[in-house]
Amino acid sequence: MTGPVLVFDSGVGGLSVVAALRERLPGAALAYACDNAMMPYGIREDGWLVQRILAVCEAAVSASGCCVLVVACNTASTLALDALRGRLAVPVVGTVPAIKPAAQFSRTGHVGLLATSATVGRPYTLRLIREFAAGCRITRLAADALVGEAERWVCGEAPDRDVIREALAPLWSDSELDTVVLGCTHFPLLHDFLVEAAPRGVAWIDSGDAIARRVAQVIAGPAPCRGPGESFVTAPEPRLRAGLAAFGFAEPSLLHLD
Repeated sequence: MTGPVLVFDSGVGGLSVVAALRERLPGAALAYACDNAMMPYGIREDGWLVQRILAVCEAAVSASGCCVLVVACNTASTLALDALRGRLAVPVVGTVPAIKPAAQFSRTGHVGLLATSATVGRPYTLRLIREFAAGCRITRLAADALVGEAERWVCGEAPDRDVIREALAPLWSDSELDTVVLGCTHFPLLHDFLVEAAPRGVAWIDSGDAIARRVAQVIAGPAPCRGPGESFVTAPEPRLRAGLAAFGFAEPSLLHLD
């Protein structure tokens, strides 16, 4: 099966995974879909959200003719990955916080997990910590405000540096914390601002490259890139046009859901 690699997120966070895919698969055609009408996902009820994710992803897969679906959203991955794999005919690659590589990288054994409220406390996340970072101290920090700052940045507005500094502040109480997991795909889009706001140097680790490696393993060969990729939204949003264009996507089309 040939076609583009389709990246899905509730908002623009999946664009950080797009950047990693372009490095790993530079000639591949990519498509992008976001459920901007219902963003952020973290405030939605789980059962309703699973059905919504299924509906949006089915519509986007059909509209794009993709060869693989990348669920570039931690909330969607922890909730709906099995359901998507059971429903769709294309391979589905999910996203998990990069806890394992962070635990391996840390020299002090103190790792910060920066994520949304919906991710930091999920049983799935706690299992990852038990399995891959049992010997580490993990400081879990919900930083929902950073999602909005990333959305603003991609849409052409400067993020609020005070909001970023305040969101990160609890991480710095222990000088031994040396590694931070960016457990939301929105957060790598703010990388330079996070580095600027940190009072000392730490390693910032995200899942983008691991996702791109996995995509390269599961597909025989995506369609070659022949210009801007298709993009899809669930609600008109003029501000998204420039941001999507900056990542190599055409003006978004509106997805029609059953």
